[in-house]
Order: sequence, then C-alpha cells, then structure tokens
Amino acid sequence: MSDPISGGCLCGKVRYTVSQSPTRLITCHCTNCQKASGAGATHNAVVATDAVTFISGKPKAYADTAASGNTLNRYFCGDCGSPIYSQPANLPKYMILKVGTLDTPGDMKITMNLWTKSARPWMHIDPSIECHAENRPAKA
Repeated sequence: MSDPISGGCLCGKVRYTVSQSPTRLITCHCTNCQKASGAGATHNAVVATDAVTFISGKPKAYADTAASGNTLNRYFCGDCGSPIYSQPANLPKYMILKVGTLDTPGDMKITMNLWTKSARPWMHIDPSIECHAENRPAKA
C-alpha cells in the first residue's frame, strides 16, 4: 500500500487521509453540483468509504435530491463551507471525494464528464473524454 494522501477544508478544521490513491477524475456538470460548489462543475474521485479516515473535525451533512430522485448526501465543513465529499444514500460503500480538497493533486486526469446537458457554456469539455448528457449508463 502506498502512503496515505491527505486533505481538508479551507479553514483546516476538517482533515482526512485516504489510503487509496484516486487516479480517475469524474467531472459533474449537474445544476445541483454547480450550486453546491459555486462553480461550473465539481471534480470528483470515487473512493471506498473504508479508505477514508477523518483525523479532525466532522463534516456536516445535507441530504440533496438528485435529478434521478435518489438521495445524495453532501458533506461539507460547517465552519468554512468547503464541500468535502458526497455519498449516494443507496451506495454507502463509496464516497465521492471532492478532489479540490486534496493537499497534493497527484497525476489525476479527468476521465469522464457527467450531466453535460446542463454544463455552463463557458466550461471547456474535452471531446476526446467520455461524456454523458446525464448520468453514466448503468453497467449491464
């Protein structure tokens, strides 16, 4: 196993380590992610929940209803508001880590864009990367 990577919120009250190095970035352009982040999209890495350890602070939660109708729990610092991760209520084994909170970015590259139909016109979406107008299709 490689050394854990660390991250945290803007004010430093929420800190965590991840024992699994994220390598793939998924960018979500849905309007809920835009509003939750205050940006044109969120940049995310899916990691196993048991790979993340919070070493200080406890994120607050907001239960959001996604366009699919499913509940997406969004976790953020209650002091500075930094989004830390989100977690589909129906997939507790996985966390969707907001990679902007990592202390060092590593070699990650965007590998997929979701909800491109609601992308802001000023967001650049590389046409050579896998893109989906809404969620990615379920695996058969």
